[in-house]
Amino acid sequence: MKIHWLRMQSFRAHTDTRLEFAPKLNLIYGPNGAGKTNILEAVHYLCLTKGFLTNTDLHALQKNAPFFQLTGAFGGTRRRAVEIRLTFDRRRRKQIFSNGARIERRADLVGMLPVVAFAPSDIAITAGAPTERRRFVNNILSQERPAYLTTLLRYRRVLSQRNRMLDQARRKRETPDAAMLDSWNASLVNLGSLLIKARSRFLADFAGFVTKAYQLLNAVTEEPAMTYKCAIAPPDAVDSQDQLHDLFHERLASRAQREQKVGRTLVGPHLDDIHLSIDGLALRDYGSQGQHRTFGIAIKLAQYQYLNSRLEESPILLLDDVFDSLDAKRARAILALLQSDELGQTLITAAEKQAISRFVPFAFEEHRCIQIRDGAEAANGQ
Repeated sequence: MKIHWLRMQSFRAHTDTRLEFAPKLNLIYGPNGAGKTNILEAVHYLCLTKGFLTNTDLHALQKNAPFFQLTGAFGGTRRRAVEIRLTFDRRRRKQIFSNGARIERRADLVGMLPVVAFAPSDIAITAGAPTERRRFVNNILSQERPAYLTTLLRYRRVLSQRNRMLDQARRKRETPDAAMLDSWNASLVNLGSLLIKARSRFLADFAGFVTKAYQLLNAVTEEPAMTYKCAIAPPDAVDSQDQLHDLFHERLASRAQREQKVGRTLVGPHLDDIHLSIDGLALRDYGSQGQHRTFGIAIKLAQYQYLNSRLEESPILLLDDVFDSLDAKRARAILALLQSDELGQTLITAAEKQAISRFVPFAFEEHRCIQIRDGAEAANGQ
């Protein structure tokens, strides 16, 4: 998949900016605050209906502007050319159009234009709370399988309704209605079990992609691992739907009094974690800053390779200020990889051009430099 051009109107630093991209490596450079990252975020919006830096769309809208609008033209090896337009207004209405036809469900767009984004803030995946690692896995599976995203959204609605019921009962100092609780429990178990099973199978497959990514990054002296930590069932019970359901119900029963006391659901895949390790040692506890950076880049590269193999369409790769935190040897290895046949189109942001242009032949038409200044493309950008 490639993006050919992008237009941003009243979007963050960009009042009205139109950019064209080369098919391979695109360097977007300029000073801090110029609007470089906004470009990557706009592409992410058009691919997944949301940005990768914040979940609050209102923050992306320029002050005093009634709405922002993003438009982009995409094309792939298997998918026909498509123009995506996304608008968001101050009434918090978001609308998405594909070749002029409105997309009624946002889930229908996810996976159509695969994308992988990496930013310095992604250190949270390796060093942060479990919710960051669950979000990472959900992002991949939602792009790969529309059914997973549908199940995830349904699970979240059930979880929200069940939490509301528990909280209301807690506030009134009453016991939740037994029949209603049983109904919500059944839905929670059915949907939650599907998520657990999908995540478990995914991580078993994903391990090989992470190992290959380490090889591509010349980090073969370390052995990475990702393990699903499910509080409901051990790994050998996940593939048995009946056993998983029984264990889920048992856990709900064992935490029922505690749930009623705190007014929220304390059992389910929304509380699970993915354990990351190198050479058998927990990354969060024993990993150096360099190991965290390498693991973070490796799992993003693995995400790219995984989606590419499953969707038979190369994702667009978005790298935001990644090279500032890398040593020269690792930066050269990644730049060589970005120019190879292993990867497709990449958009990179950087403060300076020279550190990257030394290793990339931007004179070739397959690559392009774009200089951004004050929310617009500079006239002398090449």
